[in-house]
Amino acid sequence: MKEYVAYKKCISMLSICLVMVSANAQTDSLARYLKVAGENNPSVKAAFLAYEAALQKIPQAGAYQDPQLEMGFFLEPMELVAGRQIAQFQLMQMFPWFGTRKAAQTEAQFMAKMVFEQFRETRDDLLFEVYAQWYALCLLQQRLSNTQENNELLEHVTLLATRKFQSPSNLQSPKPSEGLPSALSSAANGSSAANGMNMEQMPQPQLSTATVSSETMRGMPSSSMNDGSAGMSALLRILIEKAELESNIESLFSELVAAKARFNALLNRAPNSPVILPDSLTILPFLIDPETVMQTSEAQNPMLGMIREEGHVYRAQREMTKKMSLPMFGIGLQYMLINPLPALSETSGGMDMNSPTTGANAMSMNGKDMIMPMISVSIPIYRNKYKAAQKESHLLQLSNAEKYADAHNRLRGEFYQTLHNLNDATRKIALYSKQLELAKTACDLVRQEFASGKSELSAILQTQRQLLDYQLKKAEAIANYNTMIITMQRISGEFLH
Repeated sequence: MKEYVAYKKCISMLSICLVMVSANAQTDSLARYLKVAGENNPSVKAAFLAYEAALQKIPQAGAYQDPQLEMGFFLEPMELVAGRQIAQFQLMQMFPWFGTRKAAQTEAQFMAKMVFEQFRETRDDLLFEVYAQWYALCLLQQRLSNTQENNELLEHVTLLATRKFQSPSNLQSPKPSEGLPSALSSAANGSSAANGMNMEQMPQPQLSTATVSSETMRGMPSSSMNDGSAGMSALLRILIEKAELESNIESLFSELVAAKARFNALLNRAPNSPVILPDSLTILPFLIDPETVMQTSEAQNPMLGMIREEGHVYRAQREMTKKMSLPMFGIGLQYMLINPLPALSETSGGMDMNSPTTGANAMSMNGKDMIMPMISVSIPIYRNKYKAAQKESHLLQLSNAEKYADAHNRLRGEFYQTLHNLNDATRKIALYSKQLELAKTACDLVRQEFASGKSELSAILQTQRQLLDYQLKKAEAIANYNTMIITMQRISGEFLH
């Protein structure tokens, strides 16, 4: 069977592609996860087993009908001229009209091809989902890393604010612990200790839940009071910002665990299986010519291939129905089991047994079994059912042509939308890269100005938020760009090329 061998070659090529992907698994964990998903995912396994089952229909469709054997026994032997018939056997083999078996095999072959394209569609959907979930994981990891980095920078800003508040110019102003609740003072002191600051080099704040007394406030200059109040407000804003970041870090940790569980489900692994993620997102190379994507998709896209093979199935069905409306031929053999008569009378059945010719024939035929070749022909005179079956196949073929045109149009629309998103992601990556560099420079300058007293704490917080925002936007743009490249590969049907 040429088609069967061709399908086996397709499977061999698929295995070679998976081996080629696994060759890069040591350096690229995503390649290894793609291989694991292709081998272990239940939906892909089920689709491939369905394809192998469809291959088994090809020899079934080309097989002849089973021969029919009829046996009959007489309760009382039937008297014949030359014996007694006690049983008869009849064997008949029917043969369809010329070309009917080939038409049935052709239909089964196209059906197997359609199931194979369904398998490719299921496999490509899985690979695309693995890619998308992978980039979602990388983006979550990037968000978590950026948030943790921002939290560390806030620790540094807390140190600067505490150092500025406890500078000699503010020694006459209330200490941080004298104007803040004990929890706030402890948090400020803890932030300094966490950053490796030698607390013995600065005055130690006293923990107190009471506010500064009115006598102390009256003995202070108004400028010192304003400076102390500004320092307390700065520390308070920093601690509020830190509390929000810590909450975001916990939420991102929880979301990352759930996303890893979904990713492991695609690989048919335990939810808590480790997933190795890169430190940063990298841009995939774009190796596909956009102008040739649609031309390639017509020949390689599995969805279009499935619809195309379905149309071939309907055309083969129509041809097979024509062949089935023609007569069938049968060739058979009838065997009659005859026992001999004990004695032949001189006259039997009105024949003259004394005749030398008749008597000799009767004696020689006495008890001899009879064999009779047979030929049968079916007469398909009820034509309405055959005409209706042919019309049904023709209408389904027309419906399939419209379905193919609709799928092709949808694919073309998805291609242009993906191309737009790809170009838009390219522009955003360039924009956010430039803005990120400027934001880093601005953030360094603002921290230096704050340390020298030329800038307010709010400026640091604002520039830090901008820096974090540009980092996340750039990571999202890279993830979107890579997803659009994978979508292009999916449209062209070149996932494993």
